[in-house]
Amino acid sequence: MKRQIGRGVRTASAAVAAMCAVLALSGPAYAADPAPYAFDPGAKQVTGKVANADASVLEAGSVYRSSIKPGEKLYYRVNLDAASDAYVSAVAVPRSADGEVAYGDGITVSLRDRNDSSCGSGDALVGSAQFARPISAYAVRTVKEGSSYCQDAGAYDVLIERKSKETSSPEEWDLEIRHDVEPVLKAAGSQPTTAPTEFASESPAPLPTSAPRATRSGGTGFNDATGLEPGEWKDAVSPGQTRFYRVPVDWGQQLYVTAELSNNNASTTFLGNALSLALANPARGHVEGEVLSYSGRPASVSLDPLPPVGWSNRYASATGVSGMRFAGWYYVSVGLSPQVAKEYGAGPIKLTLTVQVKNDAQASPYAGDAGIFGVSDDDRDMARSGQNAPQAARSATMRLVGVGGIGAGTVLVLGLGVWTLLARRRQGAGAPVAADGTTGRPSPYGGPPQAW
Repeated sequence: MKRQIGRGVRTASAAVAAMCAVLALSGPAYAADPAPYAFDPGAKQVTGKVANADASVLEAGSVYRSSIKPGEKLYYRVNLDAASDAYVSAVAVPRSADGEVAYGDGITVSLRDRNDSSCGSGDALVGSAQFARPISAYAVRTVKEGSSYCQDAGAYDVLIERKSKETSSPEEWDLEIRHDVEPVLKAAGSQPTTAPTEFASESPAPLPTSAPRATRSGGTGFNDATGLEPGEWKDAVSPGQTRFYRVPVDWGQQLYVTAELSNNNASTTFLGNALSLALANPARGHVEGEVLSYSGRPASVSLDPLPPVGWSNRYASATGVSGMRFAGWYYVSVGLSPQVAKEYGAGPIKLTLTVQVKNDAQASPYAGDAGIFGVSDDDRDMARSGQNAPQAARSATMRLVGVGGIGAGTVLVLGLGVWTLLARRRQGAGAPVAADGTTGRPSPYGGPPQAW
């Protein structure tokens, strides 16, 4: 009997916890008026240090929030093994879309050994699209057979540096930092260690004009990026806004992305760098980026042809090749310059994204779960339905409740029933129960469940 009651309490507790999670995920974090950038709600606050000896440790698989001022050089720390490729990424988020930025503004992320030698680094720069928007970069520690460079297990420094011109706005930028470790291979040395020298670089044939164009609203950050499967997708982007999307790309597959701005009859003024199109890989490393000029007429821009996802891509010097080093969610961001508002109004301009993924998926090279470095059937379902990560988590929680056959009302009734049963058992053990339900002892688990 005791074991049955224990199972009932655990079932009720799990159901209540699941329902609370659903209600929490349905709250203000997903209000109709989103924040300019959707930071991961589970990100831990961390402060970068000027001295590396004081640096805080970043745990693998975790997300952190920090900030950086112009010209600052801030240290963090990671503990690496001697077998896995490791990644530390940073998304730099200007706090104002109207802030002044210049061509060379941005951040550099580097991983450094105990002698301050760089094991790998990456830049995220504003570039020719000179308007404030989220930009991302990562640093990589690659394990390679026969190399003695940054291969040892132990503590490594993470250095994030911000570059800023004197004419740029002096405000702090927020940082969203991730540390990820790639799974080990099924067999050590089973993958090539030489970068590919060529790949099919021709653009794919356009989609048929009869193909339906569905609407998908982009997210406001990596965390709530909207899932896309191959096709043409309609959206709109306002001046000063950046929209985020994600596409599952498996091993051996090749991704093509085109962004098209619709016409706007308010003006014909030429704006040289009105729109930015950028691609980041599953570890949030920058892969490729393009800019688009605009003069009120329909205009489009495509990412340069990218190689199929492959292990050996990581040994290439070009970021457009080395970034396509593993399977997973690839993130597309589209930003529209605030300057567009001065000539074409502050309202949104219609946007069409064309996404094509070529080739059949190949087997994963990893031993065990690939984590973020793979594509699952659930990922494909999310792309098909247009879900972002929070929506997928909410759906999973609802399925948990549904599988148990427990609705919100049933959970409350079950919880009250369990509490009453426990109270009666305590009564049988000598705890007097009054007519109003009170006892001479504390109520089990703090009393009956309260109504939500």
